[in-house]
Amino acid sequence: MARCQRWVENCRRADLEDKTPDQLNKHYRLCAKHFETSMICRSSPYRTVLRDNAVPTIFDLTSHLNNPHSRHRKRIKELSEDEIRTLKQQKIDEAFERQQATQELNESNEQNTVSEEGGEEQEEEAVPLTLEERENKDYLKSLFEILILMGKQNIPLDGHGVDELPEGIFTSDNFQALLEYRINSGDEVLRKRFEMTAVNLEYCSKTQQKQMLEICESCVREETLREVRDSHFFSLVTDEVVDIAGEEHLPVLVRFVDDSHNLREEFIGFLPYEADPEILAVKFHTTITEKWGLNMEYCRGQAYIVSSGFASKMKVVATRLLEKYPQAVYTLCSSCALNIWLAKSVPVVGVSIALGTIEEVCCLFNQFPQLLVELDNTISVLFQNNEVKGNELKEICRSQWTGRHDTFEVLVDLIQALVLCLDAVCSDSSVRWNNFIAGRAFVLSSALTDFDFIVTIVILKNALSFTRAFGKNLQGQTSDVFFAAGSLTAVLHSLNEVMENIEVYHEFWFEEATNLATKLDVQVKLPGKFRRAQQGSLDSEITSENYYKEILSVPTIEHIIQELKDIFSEQHLKALKCLSLVPSVMGQLKFNTSEEHHADMYKNDLPNPDTLSAELHCWRIKWKHRGKDIELPATIYEALHLPDIKFFPNVYALLKVLCILPVMKVENEKYEMGRKRLKAYLKNTLTEQRSSNLALLNINFDIKHDLDLMVDTYIKLYPEKVEFQEDFIPSNNSEVTEDA
Repeated sequence: MARCQRWVENCRRADLEDKTPDQLNKHYRLCAKHFETSMICRSSPYRTVLRDNAVPTIFDLTSHLNNPHSRHRKRIKELSEDEIRTLKQQKIDEAFERQQATQELNESNEQNTVSEEGGEEQEEEAVPLTLEERENKDYLKSLFEILILMGKQNIPLDGHGVDELPEGIFTSDNFQALLEYRINSGDEVLRKRFEMTAVNLEYCSKTQQKQMLEICESCVREETLREVRDSHFFSLVTDEVVDIAGEEHLPVLVRFVDDSHNLREEFIGFLPYEADPEILAVKFHTTITEKWGLNMEYCRGQAYIVSSGFASKMKVVATRLLEKYPQAVYTLCSSCALNIWLAKSVPVVGVSIALGTIEEVCCLFNQFPQLLVELDNTISVLFQNNEVKGNELKEICRSQWTGRHDTFEVLVDLIQALVLCLDAVCSDSSVRWNNFIAGRAFVLSSALTDFDFIVTIVILKNALSFTRAFGKNLQGQTSDVFFAAGSLTAVLHSLNEVMENIEVYHEFWFEEATNLATKLDVQVKLPGKFRRAQQGSLDSEITSENYYKEILSVPTIEHIIQELKDIFSEQHLKALKCLSLVPSVMGQLKFNTSEEHHADMYKNDLPNPDTLSAELHCWRIKWKHRGKDIELPATIYEALHLPDIKFFPNVYALLKVLCILPVMKVENEKYEMGRKRLKAYLKNTLTEQRSSNLALLNINFDIKHDLDLMVDTYIKLYPEKVEFQEDFIPSNNSEVTEDA
């Protein structure tokens, strides 16, 4: 207030003394030439920023008296009431012309509002926008267009860091650079707004950018969530915890069947990770229900892909959700092989380290094709007496073999070739390999030849051999999944038998690990950290075999048994038994099925539960007495797309619910793009440049967005941002200075 009065006094404008700061800021402007150079900071070719204590001091209030061409300048002239009315009428006419162009749009935006007290719909006429409001909306729309472009093209907001530039050199961040580029390219909305912006006001602050990005993210997410709500039933899936700009986040995906009867898996956002599992469970539930607006009563499945450090915490989340929503069945996710999922969740540090090493080895060879050529040559030498096996391993090495059901079998067969290849690379005295490759080869060779690593992969290979065929069937056809569910009892029986005779089994496993270590010229010994901890202890005579039995074999088998029981609960198995609804499964069972018993858990999800028995009978008869040239649909996807499925509403409802269970694979790959794009974003974006807001825009780049909705939401949430800051005095249509 005080600074505004001082500016008016220095301008010698007595007619402005009774104006409020708000009126001065909105309707008047002062040229930058009236300020001392020391009061101005030039941050870019388009930006003039005043210091906080800047006051106009440079004025020539007498020159116009000696200049006949300037004696009648509007800034000196006091307007009569008639002239003021004329000017106002001109502004009204201009506004009316612009309003005519947008009148049809405004009429289409009229809405029915619901009374909070009476709940009755009331029609409100759309209030015509003023010229200033329309220009402001156009300006905000331009900003949103830039942010959406940056998200879709994966352009980080920040540009060069301060430490990257010489002292005294200024460069715009990426957002500012795109703003200036659009202005230079003829964006009159931005140019006009920029020229009207306070000279010492940041054009678009980091805070405003963040607010606008949150609105972009919310609006894009809402497009997907709207389809989910229309579908009613859905399942939740999370991927491994990722680092977003230094903070751990949990990627969340949603599965649902859309209006075209297609099973889709879409990425809907990141959830900040919490170390306390109880707090994480509460925040997870709150985000899904309150922030994202999904009704968990319609959730029919949940799956979490995590490593050993996070598995136990996510299990708490699953348990808490099951307590509130018993039909949100905890399952395996089809995108992860069962054996890999089990290995990742084993609560043994050595297993987690071994899995990390395997990923690093695979990544190094995939990153440098010349290393794969070297590995091929090594395999050819080692398997010259078994070319079929050698060629098979070469082919496997060119795939993402770390996600296979038989990953540990492959690794045991491949480890000698990997070690020999890495040793050759790091010991090569020529300039064939750069320092990075040679250095990584040395580190990974040392990790692979550690006995702790060798015994870990051998025990995992043997322990998970009992679940390999079972897990492979779970990722097979619908009939494979159905019959796999019936074989779970046999799998658990085998594992329990191993647990009862763990001493005998571990002896064979340890002997295999010892033989492999001997082949690699690795000494059989206890881990160094254990030996150091046992120095001076009376109980330091423990053998390597007994140590690994207690620390690795026993907890691994116990964990596998318990996890299988948890993810294949009674509810889950009953749901999988309902897969006999799929005609091909029905045919293999000679049409002697009893889905009614297993479908009880979904009774409340059916449109006509009282007619379920009769409808299922008709469904069986339809396929049992089909024409000879008609093939039985083999998947839920095919059954959902049958032209007459609408005549079986209960069957359709059951198939939709079964389809969204995370254990069921997405039949059409183009509807599983959410996960693939998530992986691509994480792979292609540096950790410090990742943004949860921009990530959603990038991953869901093909989802339509409503710019008008974004603008209206921003204006509603941040009305104070629409007004100019009280830091300057702009001019009105009358010129205040000689240059204004």
